[in-house]
Amino acid sequence: MLDGSTTIGLAATNIPLLLLSVLALGLTPVPYLGLALVLWTTKLVRLRTDLERRRASRTGVLVPRPYHPAPQRAIPGGWRYFRWTVTDAATWRDLAWLVPGAIVGLGLGTITILLPLYGLAALALPVRRFDAHFARLFLAPTRSADLRLRVTQLTVTRADTVDAQAAELRRIERDLHDGVQARLVSLSMVIGLADKLMDRNPAEAHKLLAEARESSGAALVELRHLVRGIHPPVLAERGLGGAVRALALSLPVPIVVEGDLPGRPDAPVESAAYFAVAEVLTNLIRHSRSRTGSVSLRHADRALTIVVSDDGAGGADPAGGTGLLGIERRLAAFDGTIALSSPPGGPTVITMEVPCALSSPRTMPS
Repeated sequence: MLDGSTTIGLAATNIPLLLLSVLALGLTPVPYLGLALVLWTTKLVRLRTDLERRRASRTGVLVPRPYHPAPQRAIPGGWRYFRWTVTDAATWRDLAWLVPGAIVGLGLGTITILLPLYGLAALALPVRRFDAHFARLFLAPTRSADLRLRVTQLTVTRADTVDAQAAELRRIERDLHDGVQARLVSLSMVIGLADKLMDRNPAEAHKLLAEARESSGAALVELRHLVRGIHPPVLAERGLGGAVRALALSLPVPIVVEGDLPGRPDAPVESAAYFAVAEVLTNLIRHSRSRTGSVSLRHADRALTIVVSDDGAGGADPAGGTGLLGIERRLAAFDGTIALSSPPGGPTVITMEVPCALSSPRTMPS
């Protein structure tokens, strides 16, 4: 959190916000004016409580936002938006916090200011953490609200996963139809023509068979690429660490792979992590203009953490079409997260974390 005087100043704003909220609720029956005033006041209160949540996080006390997602096609300022706001229990918990939050903030802010005068400055952080824990009682999601938010998140994640799977199936179908299938049809036609010419023109038949051999080789190469795009054999054989190292060796930029996993995640998690790393490294080659890069693999506290960094130009933006949103959706299916740090001028650091357990090395496939 911030210093004591700032805490007092922010706490003092709670009372005007409470009075404004009471006025807005009293004017709710007034057409248009009441509805607009309630929404405007609620937005101010949420700005204030969001600030308190951020201040709490600076002391190490996490206070997640508890609000339900806005309904689809709800127009800001409209009736559905108003109903979503006033029926959310978190809205009323915010209002309930304003008075006790002001009292506690004023008291603890004053104590924080006085502590250095008595040589007790070391107690300032515990006092601020007490303030943060008090705010958490009101401003964090309740158990039921947390479950509802979790269900909402899982619903969105499931929809994204289904869409991603459908898109992947369409890609595989397109690659088979436009690539391997076309080559096999052509190969069949060439072999049939060679069969007809075998007696009348053996030399031409042998030439066609040579072309068919080349075409079959190209078809096999395309099939191997297609299989690697579905589930690389090296991933099944060598695990995530070995597959990432093999991938790094195939890239034109030197990539250092660090870390050894003591076991293997479940196959779906392992596959998602591999393709996420592959997508990030592809972005590194295409967009970052980097000279070197690194991949770090680590498993601790029942979570797989992968950090990919490069010394490129930086400025990566998830909204810029660089595939980061796709990676986020891929990992979200397993409750995974992705964090990006890419200031202009670099470096770019992408941290991916997926909750998972590892199999014992004794049970790993050979």
